[in-house]
Amino acid sequence: MLHCYPYSETSLIVETFTRGCGRVPLLAKGARRPRSSLRGLLLQFQLLELSWAGRGELRNLVRAEWLGGTPPLPQTRLFCGFYLNELLLKLLARDDPHAALFDAYCSALLRLAGGEREAAILRDFEVVLLREIGYAVNLACEAGGEPVRPAERYTVDPDHGVRRVAGRASTGFEIAGADLLSIAAGEFADPHIALLSKQVMRMLIERRLGGRSVATRRVMLAMAQP
Repeated sequence: MLHCYPYSETSLIVETFTRGCGRVPLLAKGARRPRSSLRGLLLQFQLLELSWAGRGELRNLVRAEWLGGTPPLPQTRLFCGFYLNELLLKLLARDDPHAALFDAYCSALLRLAGGEREAAILRDFEVVLLREIGYAVNLACEAGGEPVRPAERYTVDPDHGVRRVAGRASTGFEIAGADLLSIAAGEFADPHIALLSKQVMRMLIERRLGGRSVATRRVMLAMAQP
């Protein structure tokens, strides 16, 4: 479950991400009642087996069963999980299956619960997300097809790919070719590469968001301020 919100006095609308059907909104009738069997099941970050009925935009949840296997996220990692959920809600079309992205999401949750470095986990997920929705940028090659050269400097255009900086420096974000190749190779354990990859991925994702902000990111920044 990615998110839920009240619907009438006793029900919930539940946004789910499924392996076979993609993002599916469901109406959980009576889920807010004290004795509802759904009250303890419809929790974020938990793996569920679901069945539903109906063909409209909002289908009716028929059954939910907890499958287990996903340990709870530590309190300090909850916002990372919320960030993943928000990206899925804002960037995925409904009823568009992405099995590889579903597997990457489950893997990210397990890694967050296991204590790996947050930066590497989030960047790995973002790479798969952009690839699955068709907006990945090949950071190892220039837009024209030439391989990136470690000694050169480049800019990254979310719409047109990697471009080499020729002559005078550009006025935008620049990055060394060696660093681009490290990001393309997924070497996010290096703190320097982790910081640069965060900047690159944020630029690519913000372009796809079309001006919409990421609420989770704003909250995390506000909490980090003294």
